[in-house]
Amino acid sequence: MLPSGPAGHDYLDDARRLLKEWIGDAREIRRTLRIDDSEHAALTERIKVAADVLHLRPEVRRLDGHTQIRLKAPDGRTLTAGEVTLAALIEAAYRAVVDG
Repeated sequence: MLPSGPAGHDYLDDARRLLKEWIGDAREIRRTLRIDDSEHAALTERIKVAADVLHLRPEVRRLDGHTQIRLKAPDGRTLTAGEVTLAALIEAAYRAVVDG
């Protein structure tokens, strides 16, 4: 579970506001990107590196010209700061890949 700050401040809610394109709930978040195959390959490699550092295993798949990314909390628990951090790193990597 993500830590709460003073007066019940919820950092997960803050992160969700910053990661506007990600959808989900307290147990998983996901994002679908419309990118081409070469962008998918580049993004997937960046995701793998970041996920390895954080010891997380995101689900990344290619379907009908879209890349689908899913981050789940282990054992169906509440998302941790690790999953939210990985989502932010994926978002930054996505922007780097598509903006060149």
